[in-house]
Amino acid sequence: MMARLPGLGPRSARRAVLHMIKKRGMLMTPLADALHSVAATARECLNCGNIGTTDICDICASEKRRTGELCVVEDVADLWAMERAAVFKGRYHVLGGTLSALDAIGPDELRIPKLLDRVASENITEVIMALNATVDGQTTAHYIADSLEGRVSVTSLAQGVPIGGELDYLDDGTITAAMKARKAF
Repeated sequence: MMARLPGLGPRSARRAVLHMIKKRGMLMTPLADALHSVAATARECLNCGNIGTTDICDICASEKRRTGELCVVEDVADLWAMERAAVFKGRYHVLGGTLSALDAIGPDELRIPKLLDRVASENITEVIMALNATVDGQTTAHYIADSLEGRVSVTSLAQGVPIGGELDYLDDGTITAAMKARKAF
């Protein structure tokens, strides 16, 4: 069962389970209790798709977050990464994936219709595309931008050389994006 978790192969899962068995009282029992609690209380926010313990998450419920900015992300892990960076003070919209013709994932399989409804009903002035820089991520961003054209400002996160990055270690796509997004020094 543990080997089914992302990032854990059969050997890593086996080591983790053996460690928990050895420390049953200190690790396994509290973990089992925590998992039971999460299973009973966790739910998807009806508004944005975040995970919380209420039907509307704390971010959506916060009046301070009503800035008119809506940050679109692929999944909850991306939302949590943005929150960890503490640089965005608006609200989010979790798509639940990206468009993929090969996997038969169209707009209706994602939360794109809900996004368009939110833009129309929540006084949104800017939609920030914070999707991964993959072919599917960029295809999804372009689809959404086309759907919102003329309704709101659509922006995207900057792409290019990461802080501390060395050109020799970067792929051609990253260098190209960095060159295109260059700014005054």
